[in-house]
Amino acid sequence: MEYTFTLKYQLAEQDRDPDALVGRLGDAGCDDALVGIGQPGRLALEFTREAESAQDAVRSALSDVKRAVPSAKLVEAVPDFVGLTDVAELVGVSRQAMRKLMLSHAATFPLPVHGGSFSFWHLAEVMGWLEAKGGYALERKMLEIARAAQEVNLAKEVGRLPAASVSDLRVLVT
Repeated sequence: MEYTFTLKYQLAEQDRDPDALVGRLGDAGCDDALVGIGQPGRLALEFTREAESAQDAVRSALSDVKRAVPSAKLVEAVPDFVGLTDVAELVGVSRQAMRKLMLSHAATFPLPVHGGSFSFWHLAEVMGWLEAKGGYALERKMLEIARAAQEVNLAKEVGRLPAASVSDLRVLVT
């Protein structure tokens, strides 16, 4: 099956030559990605990768990028973080309808990653909730790739913490 997703990276100073970067990425197996280098010091790769599963597609792409640019630091895997407008567009409803749905099911609607004047959620959690609720046209591949992207982003963030903190905090936050 074919999966489309984006990996965004921060580049080290020595890895900012666009021509060399594109050549190394191609040699490492990233020839199925559109390369974006418009923002200084950043790299965005939009993959369209054939794999048995979304998780396999994302993991193999991460591995290929790591081989090509070992010093690159992953910023984010996409699609993951979304606002209500993004979800509404994916589901085919208005933003107002999505907001009404969220407010009328406040007890069960997924918790946002960040709440405030601009709130955002993990796409996989909202899509999973909508799937369980029923009645929405959801693209199965999008849900799979959103789950794989969320897994990568969460693993990246957990990796930033000392190991002892992870086990101690897990008990307090669940």
